[in-house]
Amino acid sequence: MIQGISNEAFILGCSAIGAGLALMAGIGPGIGQGYAAGKAAEAVGRQPEAQGDIIKTMILGQAVAESTGIYGLVVGIILLFVRPLLGAL
Repeated sequence: MIQGISNEAFILGCSAIGAGLALMAGIGPGIGQGYAAGKAAEAVGRQPEAQGDIIKTMILGQAVAESTGIYGLVVGIILLFVRPLLGAL
């Protein structure tokens, strides 16, 4: 172990780093959803009669893309507040 740092403090620090990395998983879905919404707006502008189908498809795609961001958020919350790695000590 590193001198001056207890095992518990080391694990909590590594858990905080892991939570930060897990929360960075929300960046990709945010960019993708914005891009998809922009393309859907373009498609509705070109074909206003297909607005219902375009919006349904866009919302389904955004729901699937959002799930990865939610998984990252859940993992980050578990690492920060449940602290499952402290039980291994």
